[in-house]
Amino acid sequence: MTYREAIDYLYKQLPMYQQIGAAAYKNNLDNTLALDKIFDHPHKRFRAIHVAGTNGKGSVSHMLASVLQSAGYKVGLYTSPHLKDFRERIKINGELIREEAVCNFIERFEILNANAEIKPSFFELTVLMAFNYFANENIDIAVVEVGLGGRLDSTNIISPVLSVITNISLDHTNLLGNSLEAIAREKAGIIKSDTPVVIGEYQSETAPVFSKIAEILNAPIIFADNEFLALASKNGAITITNECGIVFNNLQPDLTGSYQQKNILTTAVSILELRKAGITISDQDVFDGIKLAAQQTGLMGRWQTLQTNPLVICDTAHNEAGINWVTKQIEQQTFEKLHIVFGTVNDKAIDNILALLPKKAKYYFTQAGIDRALDAKILQQKANKKGLFGEAYNTVNEAYAEAMKTATINDFIFIGGSTFVVAEVV
Repeated sequence: MTYREAIDYLYKQLPMYQQIGAAAYKNNLDNTLALDKIFDHPHKRFRAIHVAGTNGKGSVSHMLASVLQSAGYKVGLYTSPHLKDFRERIKINGELIREEAVCNFIERFEILNANAEIKPSFFELTVLMAFNYFANENIDIAVVEVGLGGRLDSTNIISPVLSVITNISLDHTNLLGNSLEAIAREKAGIIKSDTPVVIGEYQSETAPVFSKIAEILNAPIIFADNEFLALASKNGAITITNECGIVFNNLQPDLTGSYQQKNILTTAVSILELRKAGITISDQDVFDGIKLAAQQTGLMGRWQTLQTNPLVICDTAHNEAGINWVTKQIEQQTFEKLHIVFGTVNDKAIDNILALLPKKAKYYFTQAGIDRALDAKILQQKANKKGLFGEAYNTVNEAYAEAMKTATINDFIFIGGSTFVVAEVV
């Protein structure tokens, strides 16, 4: 089997949430447990950190992996979705899974599954690919990002040394529930018995949910922003403090964007918990890992600068909370005119998202090349009702090219609204 054949198998024969949406979502762990059994339970052969949340879980996962790598550990990192290359989902110390490992896994799955007849989704099989790869490569520890929700996510068969939940906001409400409390219950599914859990943000609606489940499971719980504070200097450096004084001083993140301040706080408190679990991480490791997070892990699409003159920045924020933070970040930029290349998917609360976007901007409405993309003309019509105006373009590249053609060197171009829009420009 060639690598292209393996990728075609994954994309064409297995239902994929990123492409078709809810139809690919499985509301149980049956397939994952069956796959885990036929591969001889690879997840039991390495330690893991489990990271969930509505926003920030990808950034926190990458920063934790980078810090652990700086500390000298062999670190597996599983995240989703990918932007350019499928192999971005599965990394060890920043290196993509080898093509031959992808091929070997698919071939072995077809042999082992000949009699079992498991019919997994794209995500279910990819999770087991990651766990199998990490086990075979004898990693020290894995950072595993939840795909969607938590309780029923395929990653939730692991028994981590630490669970992390960044925050809760309304997203994927058709699958996870229509209230913050309901979504919190799904995310809280990753809390494990006698295992510490860090909650990145204290929210009055969700804190009782987390506290109650943690109490039932005897899981030590800490709300990061209740006990610690992240202070940002003018040059972007972050200092973490608590009532006893400075905990981590002058951290200099390479993940820019003011919203990363919360993610760095969550990461820092998680590191303190990992130390309690016997994982050796020095202050210098923390400094280096935060400073080199994107470089060491290959993270893209988080307030990422694509070019200057004109300044072009993209960001994968795609729900109300994320777009709200991005809008605030845009307001902090200096420019003559604002140009926004924007597209989204068809299962978002798009009216609420559009209401948050800057009205003083020229818009280039577009759609990514996936089945879930919201048609650019429909997006344009909805945006017009919110006072946002511009032309519709059939492809992201057309929209981006027109923005570049129109903008002057002192203008600012922002590209976002969907991970899949960003994937086509980075």
